[in-house]
Amino acid sequence: LIAVAHLAYAPAPQIKGRPAMAEFGVSVATTARGKGFGGRLFERAALHARNRGIDTLFIHALSENAPMLKIARNAGATVERDGGESEAWLRLPPDSVSSHVDEALERHMAEWDFQFKRHMRTVGDFLDGVAEVKSRIRKVRDRSDDRPGGPGSKR
Repeated sequence: LIAVAHLAYAPAPQIKGRPAMAEFGVSVATTARGKGFGGRLFERAALHARNRGIDTLFIHALSENAPMLKIARNAGATVERDGGESEAWLRLPPDSVSSHVDEALERHMAEWDFQFKRHMRTVGDFLDGVAEVKSRIRKVRDRSDDRPGGPGSKR
C-alpha cells in the first residue's frame, strides 16, 4: 500500500437538527507523496460521503501538515488554525443521479483495473515459469553435450 484513507461517519445526523458529517483522514507513503494520491482519495471519499447523505466533511490535522491542509483548501474547505492544530470544514452538495453514476463508474473501473493487473501478473508468472523450464532444459542439454560420448563428442 502506498496510500490509505479513512472516512468515519454515522449514517444519521450526529446532533439533532444538524446535518450529518464525516471525518476524513489520509496517509501516503513518503516515497509516493506529491503525486496526487491524497487528493484523489479525498475526492473519492467526498463523493462516497455525499452519496450517503453526509453534507459536511471534517478534517483534523496538525498545522504543520501542509499537504493535508492543501488538499482541504483545494476542495474549497474552510480551514481554521488553533495553535499547532487545524480543522477544515467542507460543505458537500446533495447527492444526485449524476453523483451516484460517477461513483458506480469509478468503482467498476477500479475493479476492472485491479482484475486486469491481477491477470497480467498471472500471465507474467506463467511466462517466467516457461522461461525457467527452458533454461533448465538448456542446461541439461549443455551438460550432456560436454560428456564423453555425448552428442557433441567424436568417437
